[in-house]
Amino acid sequence: MNITFRKLIVAAAATASIVGVGGGANAQSPQVRNVVLVHGAFADGSGWRGVYNELTKRGYQVTIVQNPLTSLADDVAATKRALALQNGPTILVGHSWGGTVITEAGVDPKVVGLVYVSALSPDAGETTSEQYTGFSAPDFVIDVQADGYGFVNRDKFKIGFAGDATDADVAFLRDSQVPINMSVFGTKLTQAAWRTRPSWAVIATDDKAFDVRMLHKMAKRIDATVTEVKASHAVFMTQPKAVAAVIERAAQDAARKSR
Repeated sequence: MNITFRKLIVAAAATASIVGVGGGANAQSPQVRNVVLVHGAFADGSGWRGVYNELTKRGYQVTIVQNPLTSLADDVAATKRALALQNGPTILVGHSWGGTVITEAGVDPKVVGLVYVSALSPDAGETTSEQYTGFSAPDFVIDVQADGYGFVNRDKFKIGFAGDATDADVAFLRDSQVPINMSVFGTKLTQAAWRTRPSWAVIATDDKAFDVRMLHKMAKRIDATVTEVKASHAVFMTQPKAVAAVIERAAQDAARKSR
């Protein structure tokens, strides 16, 4: 059946001494060197490739989580496994549903900052679906299967998910979708990492999967430093330089706060 999404619904010590990063001869490497990227629903970690390339060439150690999208607990566990691999303070980044995941997993002691990329940020005791109350995204349509897993409607995929991507990229994203267990949106969170970690938010101004007003409301509640980017919901893939710049700023600011 076709339904809109709405209806379904600190700091740690700085690492070793500063040495060159970022391309200039006198540039400095980040004191917070680790970044973990968490994808959202209907996608996988490959969409982060551009952000990965931007950050690694600036000297960051980047790890990409592959969420199973089977339950909040399973996605949080996958993220915690990635965090366990980090050798120091870490910036945790989530796109879309990945924002819920980092909100729950981000209380890990290695996490010194959170970056929400057109992402959800519920509070402890809230469900993800509650964030949609009073908002709508009519162009974002999900086809729910008999087993309770959902795919973005094929005919609406470009306008709802990736309006600024090339037709070839849209086709690949559409045809490689990872379905999500729709019950996850009714799961209550037990943690809200943004209450104890500084937060940054990238808001895609042409997002059709979320009501942009909802994104601003959530960012205001978590006291996030906001950067608006002209992009679709697929901003994590289509605007890697802009997203990487915000992540780098978060790493630098988190390092200063830890001094």
